[in-house]
Amino acid sequence: MNEFYKNKVMLAPMAGVTDLAFRTICKECGADLVVSEMISSRGLHYKDKKTAALLKTNQTEAPLIVQLFGNDPEIMAESAKTLEGMGVSYLDINMGCPAPKIVKNGDGCALMQNEILAGKIAETVVQAVSVPVSVKFRAGWDTDSQNAVSFAKVMECSGVSAIAIHGRTKEQFYSGTANLEIIKRVKEAVSVPVIGNGDITDGASAKNMLDKTGCDSIMVGRGALGNPFIFQCIKKTLAGETYSEPTLFERQRAMQRHIELMRETKPERVGVPEMRKHFAWYVKGLPHSAKLKVQAFSAKSYEELFDLVNEMK
Repeated sequence: MNEFYKNKVMLAPMAGVTDLAFRTICKECGADLVVSEMISSRGLHYKDKKTAALLKTNQTEAPLIVQLFGNDPEIMAESAKTLEGMGVSYLDINMGCPAPKIVKNGDGCALMQNEILAGKIAETVVQAVSVPVSVKFRAGWDTDSQNAVSFAKVMECSGVSAIAIHGRTKEQFYSGTANLEIIKRVKEAVSVPVIGNGDITDGASAKNMLDKTGCDSIMVGRGALGNPFIFQCIKKTLAGETYSEPTLFERQRAMQRHIELMRETKPERVGVPEMRKHFAWYVKGLPHSAKLKVQAFSAKSYEELFDLVNEMK
């Protein structure tokens, strides 16, 4: 089963971004695997409707990896069982989110400060389900406590099937650069597959991640924003083939498809505001992008956004 995590170009989980529509467009554009937004174990435990809504899926994105977060081993295990019962085939535990509202509750990257509790959570979840469980974390809490290697060993001993590591600390958030050396050290320290994440923005940076770290797979996060084409770019680069940047028509077609997917999965009052930010990412760097963003942010319906895409020149 560990082969499942090898030689893949994956879409990283991003809260508020990697919903069903975005995961689907990325899968259609070449992502091998996609991961859900963070799912709250407490939200599942208390049967929160907003949490349940994040679990919408379709056949295109299968097999979906669902990412769970929380700091209570028993509630995490119970939620993992719930997800398995819903047909989820692969689980991931978030131990790397640096968002203040997450870490202040002891979730996400806060768990890197407590390897004993983190290990207990991973072990309890692994033992509770029969599906593979991976874990995603960071280089460490800050510059003085980059404990990714020891943390990875704890995770391996807890029985996880794979490890994904972002090469920044919690303190860095998304500033500075990802530390590829620490990803390399994690890869050398464990026998389970290691997935490298951080600063992958094109084919060259993807190749650099693989060459410098020896990781088994790569995970693309912010590099895919407004650019679902990055997955084909990476695959062609790694295969030694020439990659051509998408034409305006191809970009428009992707945007239209994204709007259609959003319309299928979310009502306008929810989906239109979310689609506006995606629109801004899609047009970044294009001529008249500032004007297009202003027009997009005044759009009130999917139809208005669709018309705006059609009028792009």
